[in-house]
Amino acid sequence: MRSVTKIAVLALVLVSIVSCKKDTRPNYQFMPNMYEPVPYETYQDAKAFKGDMEAQLPVEGTIPRGFSIYDIENTNEGYELAKATLASPLDSTQVDMERGKELYGIYCSICHGNQGKGDGQLGLGKRELILPGNYADKDITDGSIYHVIYYGKGQMGSYTNQLNEEERWQVVAYVSKLKADLEK
Repeated sequence: MRSVTKIAVLALVLVSIVSCKKDTRPNYQFMPNMYEPVPYETYQDAKAFKGDMEAQLPVEGTIPRGFSIYDIENTNEGYELAKATLASPLDSTQVDMERGKELYGIYCSICHGNQGKGDGQLGLGKRELILPGNYADKDITDGSIYHVIYYGKGQMGSYTNQLNEEERWQVVAYVSKLKADLEK
C-alpha cells in the first residue's frame, strides 16, 4: 500500500510540473528586477537624492584613487618654480630605466628622437613639423621635465592622461639620462 501511495504522489508531482510548462506562453518570472536592471543616467534626477545634484558630486578636497596633488600652476612662473624646486620622489632602487625607455619610445621619441637629439619622425631631421631641439642644448632639470610632461609646453601637449605619476617620473629619469649622455 505504501509503494502505491508513493508512486501516486510522485506521478502527481511530475504531472503538475509538466503541465505548468507551455511553450506557447511565457513562463512566470519571479523578481524581474534582478534580471532586468533599471538603467540610470549619470546626472539624472534620482529618488535617492530627491533631485539634489549636489549629493552626487564628489566631496570637496577629495582626490581620486591613483592621483596625487600637483600644486604647481601651469604658468611660466610655475615652470620656473618646478625647475628650481621639484625633485623626483623615486629613489635609485625605484627607477627602472628599461620602463622609462619603453615609455619614452611610445610617447616621446616620435618628436624628440631615440637619443633626445630632436631628430624624431616629426622633428628637425625628418618632416620638420615641430622643433623639439636637442636635450644637450636645453637648460632642463627633473622638475622642469615633469612640469612639461604634466602640462605640456609650446607645441608639446600634456601627457597627464596617458601616464600616471610613477610613469611620468620614470620618463623624467630616462630623459635626464639621455641629457647626461648627450653632454659627454
